[in-house]
Amino acid sequence: MSLWNPDADHLLKVRIEDPSGNAEADLLAGVRLLEAVRDRSEPATLRIYRPDPTVAFGQRDVRLEGYASAARQSLEAGFVPVVRKAGGRAAAYHRGTVIVDHVEPATEAMMGHQLRFKSLGTIYAEALRRPGIDARLGEIPGEYCAGEYSVHGVPGTGATVDGPIKLVGTAQRVVSGAWLFSSVFVIEDSGPIRAVLDAVYRAMGIEMDPATVGAADDLLPGYTVDTFITDLLAEYRLHAELGRS
Repeated sequence: MSLWNPDADHLLKVRIEDPSGNAEADLLAGVRLLEAVRDRSEPATLRIYRPDPTVAFGQRDVRLEGYASAARQSLEAGFVPVVRKAGGRAAAYHRGTVIVDHVEPATEAMMGHQLRFKSLGTIYAEALRRPGIDARLGEIPGEYCAGEYSVHGVPGTGATVDGPIKLVGTAQRVVSGAWLFSSVFVIEDSGPIRAVLDAVYRAMGIEMDPATVGAADDLLPGYTVDTFITDLLAEYRLHAELGRS
């Protein structure tokens, strides 16, 4: 019985991908996977990849007067601007981050919407706790792309930041017959992400505290993306059977 779906046992196929070089195509690949799982041409899947530098804007962002300027700021910083179909405000990622698209079939996909935010957010916090990071579920004041079930980290001994930082942002897209739970984990090299988000949010006139932008290695120096993926899959194995494609 999976924590996020108490009524079903699923084998999750794990698919680890390299970025295609096309940020928009990589983003849309998650939507195409959702459609394939809905049509039962693909099984329940955990898609994992390290993206190229991207700023993913929300649907509300594009309606703001400052959006065009924000998109230019993104490009000038070396981040490709794209517009995603799920999620709230702008989020940034690069090769020091990990994107996880968890996609499953479901007869009543909307019914477990809130449960998935809580249960998968908890799993992600637990994965980050494995190496000793003090990761907690919940929004912190001033965070970018704010969400009730974001995951943040609290600094301890050895940390290079003074206050709590956002580590994971989550979003969902639900269609009839399936759901996509997409998450961005910021693991390494927070500096470029902090800088581009500060510029983008200023351009759009949205309040955001740059001090809340961080990465796991700000809390645990030396922590890497590869080690995180190992920790994440180990945590998932406590709740699901994993298979590799």
